[in-house]
Amino acid sequence: MGALHDLYHTYGDRVEFLVVYIREAHPDDGWISQGNQEPDIHVYDPTTEEERAEVAQACAIALDIEMTVLVDGIDDTVASAYGALPDRLYLVGGDGRIAFQGEKGPRGFVPEDLEAAIRQELAVS
Repeated sequence: MGALHDLYHTYGDRVEFLVVYIREAHPDDGWISQGNQEPDIHVYDPTTEEERAEVAQACAIALDIEMTVLVDGIDDTVASAYGALPDRLYLVGGDGRIAFQGEKGPRGFVPEDLEAAIRQELAVS
């Protein structure tokens, strides 16, 4: 989150930053990630909106997320519509269009590309 927090601190007065928590990528009752097991992170795939909200809140606290966190519904509407699993960066322009769509993470999660898009969007608005 470090690079995203840097962007938030730099552009947060001109750009609204939102984190959307989507379906858990590596639940203990699904595809287990060694990266989660080593720091002793254990999350089960939520089956209700309330459970997902609880997991999202725990994630936001653990990652010290400073931005507003929204939670995708249990039906995964946002993740499905935006191909966001496991993570992806988007910039919505002032006119409501998708001004930037990063590649799927984790390799495509490149905050520098988002910053370039933010600068370009701010220059035209």
